[in-house]
Amino acid sequence: MSKIIPNFAKKYSIMIQSMTGYGKSVVEFNGKKIHAEIKSLNSKALDLQVRVATLYREKEMDIRSYIAKQLERGKVEFNLWIEKTDCASDASLNKEAMIEYYTQIKDICKITGIAEPEPHEWIGILQKMPDVIAKNEIEELSDEEWTVVNTAIENAVSQLVDFRKQEGEALAKKFTQNIENITNLLASIEPFEKERVEKIRQRIIDALEKTVSVDYDKNRLEQEMIYYIEKLDINEEKQRLSNHLKYFIQTMNEGHGQGKKLGFIAQEMGREINTTGSKSNHAEMQNIVVRMKDELEQIKEQVLNVM
Repeated sequence: MSKIIPNFAKKYSIMIQSMTGYGKSVVEFNGKKIHAEIKSLNSKALDLQVRVATLYREKEMDIRSYIAKQLERGKVEFNLWIEKTDCASDASLNKEAMIEYYTQIKDICKITGIAEPEPHEWIGILQKMPDVIAKNEIEELSDEEWTVVNTAIENAVSQLVDFRKQEGEALAKKFTQNIENITNLLASIEPFEKERVEKIRQRIIDALEKTVSVDYDKNRLEQEMIYYIEKLDINEEKQRLSNHLKYFIQTMNEGHGQGKKLGFIAQEMGREINTTGSKSNHAEMQNIVVRMKDELEQIKEQVLNVM
């Protein structure tokens, strides 16, 4: 068998990204903290959920467009909310109205003889009167504030992308190790191939001579043996599997966005490994195939998380 082990010694640049990630950024503006938080998991396409504070609702489509462009795939949840850092309120008391109501109620009680409210009851009574609690004007989003908020969004997304790259680096190292293991296992099959052919030949001859006990045409037997052994030949499967192993590494180094393609390659690898197992007809070779399947299952499980 020719040497088919790919050269894994070359340092690969980390190109693939994981779909798992998390990022958060907090900025301050005019007495409030603005929180931008984003997280993602694996998904076949981009599944984006966005929740933003009412003040920033007008910018939701811009936010969605930016996140979609940066992340491409994954189940993504983005939250943008405001935390007040001072005592400011969206409502205020109309002091003049309260004083006017207070005076009128005292006058009415004096004229009618009705007992005045207890001191601790006054606030509750006055707050319920019309126009005592006045709502402040609806806050509008300024360009200055949106610039600050936009920075928080970009920082959170950038953190998530960095997280994805780190996870991608770990996945690439794991995949490379799996591919190396499969390649070495594939090479380890070679010593058993010739031994297998001889064992099959001897088993058939023993069956004819000892079990069936009949005379047979040795030339015809040899022809049938050649045909039978050719059907068990796995050289083509080994070569195709070797090509798939090399192609997997090559594709992994081509850039992010290769997750689906890597999944397809893994399926083709599985096809060749399964065919090799079905043709092996040899205990040691079948054990090696089982170990290759184990390495491949690890790849298939993790490739679902690749961008």
